[in-house]
Amino acid sequence: MRKVKSARKLGRTASHRKATLANLSTQLLLHKRIETTEAKAKETRKHVEKIITKAKKGTVHAQRIIFKTIRDKSAIRELFEDIIGRIGDRNGGYTRIIKLAPRYGDAAKMAVIELVDYAEMPAEQPKAATTDRSKRVKGSKKAVAEGTAAE
Repeated sequence: MRKVKSARKLGRTASHRKATLANLSTQLLLHKRIETTEAKAKETRKHVEKIITKAKKGTVHAQRIIFKTIRDKSAIRELFEDIIGRIGDRNGGYTRIIKLAPRYGDAAKMAVIELVDYAEMPAEQPKAATTDRSKRVKGSKKAVAEGTAAE
C-alpha cells in the first residue's frame, strides 16, 4: 500500500535536495531574510525550525548535531549567539513566509522567508522632487531660451 510522504521532492535527487535545504538554511541564518520559490521556502521553514529548536538547548552536543547539516561556522556562531538570544523564549513559529509576485522568466511562485524577530520595515525612500522638463531635456525650447538669456 502506498504511503504518502509529507516532504516535497523539489525536482532533485535526495543528496541534491539535502544540499539545497542546507544552503538555504545557512543563508537564512546569516542574512535573516531570503527570497526563493514558495515550495523551497516551505521546505526550508521545516528544516530551520527544527534546527532552531535544537539550538535552544545550547549544549555542545546540539552544536555538533546542527553542524552536521549546516557546515558553516559563522552561521552556527550567529545561531547560538544572536538568534537564540532574541527568539529563545518563543515556543515555535520562528520563521514567516510572505508570498510575492510570480518570477518573470518562468512564472514560478516566489516567496520571502524571514526570521520573525528580525523583520525590519523597509526604510521610506524620500520622493524625488519632479524636475522641470526644460532641465531634463537638453534640446527643449525653454532650456535653449534660458541658456541664451543666462549668457
